[in-house]
Amino acid sequence: MSSTDPITTEIIRNAFISIAMDMNAALIRSAFTPVIYEGKDCSVALIDKHGDVLGQSLGLPLFLGNLEICVKIIADKWGWDYFKEGDVFYMNDSYMTGTHLNDSTIIMPIFWRGERVGFAASRAHWLDVGAKDPGNPVDSHEIYQEGMRWGPTRLYEGGVARTDVIELLRLNSRFGDALIGDMNAQIAAGRTGEKRLRALFDRFGKETIEAARDEIFRQTEARERETIAALPDGVYRAEGCLDNNGLDDEAVAVKLELRVEGDSIDVDLAGSSEQTGPVNCGITQTIAATRVAYKLLICPELPPNGGSFRPLQVSAPEGSIFNAVAPAACSWYFSSLGLLIDLVVKALADVIPERAAAAHYGDSMVISLSGKDPRHDDEFYLMLEPTTGGWGAFAEGDGANSLINNVNGGFKDLPIEIFESKYPVMIRDYGVRCDSGGPGRFRGGNGTYREYELLTDSSLSLWFERAKTTAWGLFGGDSALGPNVDVAIPGQPPESYTKVNAKAVAKGTVIKSFTGGGGGYGPAFEREPERVREDVLDGYVSLDAAREAYGVVLTETLDIDMAATQALRSERAG
Repeated sequence: MSSTDPITTEIIRNAFISIAMDMNAALIRSAFTPVIYEGKDCSVALIDKHGDVLGQSLGLPLFLGNLEICVKIIADKWGWDYFKEGDVFYMNDSYMTGTHLNDSTIIMPIFWRGERVGFAASRAHWLDVGAKDPGNPVDSHEIYQEGMRWGPTRLYEGGVARTDVIELLRLNSRFGDALIGDMNAQIAAGRTGEKRLRALFDRFGKETIEAARDEIFRQTEARERETIAALPDGVYRAEGCLDNNGLDDEAVAVKLELRVEGDSIDVDLAGSSEQTGPVNCGITQTIAATRVAYKLLICPELPPNGGSFRPLQVSAPEGSIFNAVAPAACSWYFSSLGLLIDLVVKALADVIPERAAAAHYGDSMVISLSGKDPRHDDEFYLMLEPTTGGWGAFAEGDGANSLINNVNGGFKDLPIEIFESKYPVMIRDYGVRCDSGGPGRFRGGNGTYREYELLTDSSLSLWFERAKTTAWGLFGGDSALGPNVDVAIPGQPPESYTKVNAKAVAKGTVIKSFTGGGGGYGPAFEREPERVREDVLDGYVSLDAAREAYGVVLTETLDIDMAATQALRSERAG
């Protein structure tokens, strides 16, 4: 059995991560659509010959370890010898990959001197894959309304493009040419990983690299098990609900039971809602999302690899929102997963208060517009934008304002300059939503407001979540405000929504979105008065909230009236 010295092992560990980062850069720089090259809605992984992660880039945490599962799904179905040199596979089947059909997975085996030594895998959001409505329908009842569904399919066979399959993909998208451009960007990412991994094998040789890989995996697993073993054995529970399923107003339950036993953790999602509306996902994605929550608490400083998550087991009843089967719709699969991540942290908060954070705003809060752009000869456009919100406070500080949600990680909201140049929409106002964060000794982060004015008749879709189970506080901290969207169509009274599908909106319509904040940590009356004053000066907390929520009285010159503050806090405490 081969072994390596610690220095060589560290060089190879960092090379794996560097290769994944280079792959991600190649994808982003080569992509055709703003959702990838600006928003960065993508993720990549370098994977070993057994389907275990060697390195994963910054990207969407929601896909943590998901790409390796997809490789293993193909191998389980057809065997490892099914992968041939020069092959490129595409898949988007929600019940295999776990996500919605727009999340397109490209997998390429990597060969070195005639032997398979690994895989390059990527996932990116393709703007349109032929759903009944442009992009992602909000009101889909079954997956057949959401676009074309592909199991693992060769796009290249032995290095030769299958032009008939690629043309079929192009013809079934409203943005077929851009889809092929994004597909080629993912293939370019795979070629980058292939080139870099082969160079690494040339430098160190197969035996040294595999020995280093085994040691990296061993170290990671040992560290995670040691951390879990320090937790008290026991069964921990948490539950919440989604506002609705997009089709009716019934809440959608999310329940978990988390068992810590020795150096392992089991998460059981029995009791969660049966599959309903378009909020379902395959078990593959449920596992990946639970890994995100696990990683927040267990050795977050370690890069994920094939040794990660071995102490974690996840189960969900078949036919539930977390283990969907055909024909369940899956367009908005991530809403329950964002809630699940927060609930895992909540379940363990009492035993690891120093690592737990209050809940964050919780969802991607997506606004979508489509129609004809008069600036470009009435060319069809589709704008899809997740929006930012507030994160939960924690033991050592306030939650972040206006940050993307935890499932999206490295995702970026579109810069105004890019937004207005690409779409017939003006951004009239944009800022931090005052008082939306939950009060606490440490304040929850505030959400965001953004105002859009339409320059042409368009179609509007919205998916805003967590108005019922708003971001909760911990250890006496208060809950945050939830989301809302106001729509003012010329000549009509303004209306408020959280979800709407393909609503006709006329030129001149003003849409103002408000995202939720994060929960507070600790009692609000324990917050230092000077910090409350600074929040007021920064526009994060209003004068009224300073007094009512925090018990801090400010003068007309925004100085602290300490006597009045102490009296008010004493009165409220009594």
